[in-house]
Amino acid sequence: MEEQLRALLLNDSGVSSHVGTRVNFGAHPQGQPFPAIVLNTISETEGYTLQGPNGVTNTRVQVDCYAQTYGAAKRLSRAVRSLLSGYQHGAFQGVFLAGSREGREGGSNDAERPYRASLDFMVQFTNT
Repeated sequence: MEEQLRALLLNDSGVSSHVGTRVNFGAHPQGQPFPAIVLNTISETEGYTLQGPNGVTNTRVQVDCYAQTYGAAKRLSRAVRSLLSGYQHGAFQGVFLAGSREGREGGSNDAERPYRASLDFMVQFTNT
């Protein structure tokens, strides 16, 4: 699912026009510019029926949209939301917005602290 979700974001012109190829799981590489997207798996459960596993994984993914200004972070988050909210295609059985929040990263130098708009999505994905 991770590779497919990253590819989905990178292949969308509305998202890639903001970040280029700066979409990563886990962390943003040090020294790389913003804006950027960092993806984190928050939780993952396997779907079941009374007969056993049904082949669908339910994953909560946090999508952090970083930029040097609040407006740029917000515009990036809107592009991500427009793409992913309600998305259904291929192995993605459904992607649903579960929550959002905004903030600013910590640090001692205000000029280097990026703004962040976070979106949580519930991703239902068919295991192949």
